[in-house]
Amino acid sequence: MDDNSNPGVFEDEEINEDDIAEVIEIEDGEAENLDDLTEEVGDVDFEHYDGDDGEDEAMAEMEELPDDAEVCFKGHSASLFSCDVDPTTSTLAVTGGEDDRAFVWTLANGQNLFECTGHKDSVTCVCFNHDSSMVATGDMSGLIKVWKVETKTEIWSFECADLEWLSWHHAANVLLAGTADGDIWMWKIPSGEFKTMQGPRCQTTTGKVFPDGKRCCAGYEDGSIRIWDLKETSVLQTFTAHTGHSGGITSLDCHSDGSLLVSGSTDSTAKLLNSNTGKVIATFAAGPAASEDESNSVEAVAFCKSQPLVAVGSLNGIVGLWDIPTQIQRNQCKHEAGIVRVVWDATNPLVYTCCLDGVVRLWDGRSGQVVSKWTGHMGEILDMAITRDGNSIVTASGDKTARVFAVHKPDR
Repeated sequence: MDDNSNPGVFEDEEINEDDIAEVIEIEDGEAENLDDLTEEVGDVDFEHYDGDDGEDEAMAEMEELPDDAEVCFKGHSASLFSCDVDPTTSTLAVTGGEDDRAFVWTLANGQNLFECTGHKDSVTCVCFNHDSSMVATGDMSGLIKVWKVETKTEIWSFECADLEWLSWHHAANVLLAGTADGDIWMWKIPSGEFKTMQGPRCQTTTGKVFPDGKRCCAGYEDGSIRIWDLKETSVLQTFTAHTGHSGGITSLDCHSDGSLLVSGSTDSTAKLLNSNTGKVIATFAAGPAASEDESNSVEAVAFCKSQPLVAVGSLNGIVGLWDIPTQIQRNQCKHEAGIVRVVWDATNPLVYTCCLDGVVRLWDGRSGQVVSKWTGHMGEILDMAITRDGNSIVTASGDKTARVFAVHKPDR
């Protein structure tokens, strides 16, 4: 046989055991050399590789953790990006995912109530309105749909530019959305009457309605923040990159009295802002990144509802708890991976966190110590919501599932 023959022609030939001269055992060191060889073959598509890398180790650790979930919803076929819980009865959840699908389902048993059909891109935004009668779903392409929960039917839809965020007004059937072209849309639902608020010619990355219901704040990719009058659709205050952040805005929260605003940014800081005067009160540093090659973007900020504290969560896995009157960091809550969401308890200085290690934790804001934690996800948690009654946590994960965890709060 020619030495230049294609090795593939041997696939159907039988090997005679009498022709085998010697069986060679591969030592561990030689096996490692084979692994090195496969890494050097750049164009070969290996269908499966059992390499002993960090990702496999992390997955193995997740497999060893107990599943604390009361319910696991498995309706999606790809990563889940968003979730919300109904604010009136605390019995329903809505989830959206990379599979271009959204579902409304029951917290008690994970039963699918109905699918929000017709989306043509990843569903990245889902939210119930103030009285749980409607649910809005939005995909990355800008297709927004509103569904009536009682009849399980679509009652309104609209297509805008690529969608960045979606939020209901907390006291009226008014829906707000921010887009990649910097516009904020505001619709009455289901009539579809609308107003628009034009931004600084860059995408609006996040937004939130103030407690007074008359204003909203919006963050932009250029690091600026604008406070809008919803009725007049006019700008009341502007925080520019010169007075505020030098990087894109990632998160916003409004204090219950409406006078304070906290913002998080890719510039590794959070800012405490006066929404009435337009002044920056304080800057909270998130600390260094885990490595020089990584960012330490502040991904989540939230005001405590019962004490003058603000939580600042960043990609280095640290949630800093800052005292508002003194502007001093009181505690640090250290996690194994980057922070995704922080949510304060409604009546106590306890803060829920979820991060990229797939774990939900409850921390005491006064001591900075872990009170409880919940495991079960086999991938990163990408969104989290707490029911208004405080009894359940709902999470959306990259492992294609949503989970419901029961909250067993400690004695107060």
